[in-house]
Amino acid sequence: MTDRKKNSLIKWIIRGVLLAVITVCLALGIAGGGFRDVKNKAIRICYECIGIG
Repeated sequence: MTDRKKNSLIKWIIRGVLLAVITVCLALGIAGGGFRDVKNKAIRICYECIGIG
């Protein structure tokens, strides 16, 4: 295997591992109610910006 093919293969493996880790982290965040917390904070910030909250 040439160095160029080896480097390309390593890049694809790293990308695949990162994608898997990101997917697991997103799933854990959604399952733990993280989306709800972020949405509530965003709503509060928006209300403060326009002077309602």
